[in-house]
Amino acid sequence: MADDGHNLKVRDSGGDGRPVVLIHGWPLSGESWSEQVPALKDAGFRVIAYDRRGFGDSDPGDSYGYDVLADDLSNVIDELDLNDVSLVGFSMGGGEVARYAAKHGTSKLHSVVFAAAVPPYLLKSDDNPDGPLTEEAAQEMESGLKDDRDAFFDDFTTQFFSAGDELKVSEDQRQDAVRMCRQSDQEAAVGCMEAFGTTDFRDDLTKVDVPTLVIHGDSDGIVPFEGSGKLTHEAIDGSELVVVEGGPHGLNVSHASEFNDALVAFLKK
Repeated sequence: MADDGHNLKVRDSGGDGRPVVLIHGWPLSGESWSEQVPALKDAGFRVIAYDRRGFGDSDPGDSYGYDVLADDLSNVIDELDLNDVSLVGFSMGGGEVARYAAKHGTSKLHSVVFAAAVPPYLLKSDDNPDGPLTEEAAQEMESGLKDDRDAFFDDFTTQFFSAGDELKVSEDQRQDAVRMCRQSDQEAAVGCMEAFGTTDFRDDLTKVDVPTLVIHGDSDGIVPFEGSGKLTHEAIDGSELVVVEGGPHGLNVSHASEFNDALVAFLKK
């Protein structure tokens, strides 16, 4: 679809079911939902997954802050004339869900899902002592990405799918994630890394007033549950929480069956 002078790759299953929009994590693409799309279609939903600007098959943009990323999501919803939508944001994608609700409102939404998601606020600071990401770790990540992309992505995907020291997916699945990482535009990868690491979503979460599911692995080493999913659940009144035992960050792949069962059960409400 055309969007502000660049194109976003959108995959739309079509059909008459209630729409579910899937927003992928960093630095992957809409293909990373391959374990979810068939399950959601089988459950009767219309499934839409798009590649964030600068990732997968989408063109890069001129900026990568969450205001413009939320606008991209809004444009997808408007272009496809979607209503009564469920948004499912994985990791970085949870930021788009929160910022969309705050900036564009919830009138078109049925429900939202924060899956291993970065809100409320990753960066540890004086006014955010529970933030799981230190300034030092953020700088180390950025340096690693800039110095040697291939080595960084190899290490990152290993952590992404590991609980402790144990890789929870097959090597083929990990290599598929590496392939998606390598598709990313470097400027987009760096810009989005800064965005998800430094954006404060605490106020955005107060605008989420539709049914909400928070699903997170208890062994997430990338976005630790205690500093993210747990706090998001506490911040949104009435939200549901599913904690997947032994789940790493990439639990939608490593624990696909458990993830899908919880997701479909919630979305059907």
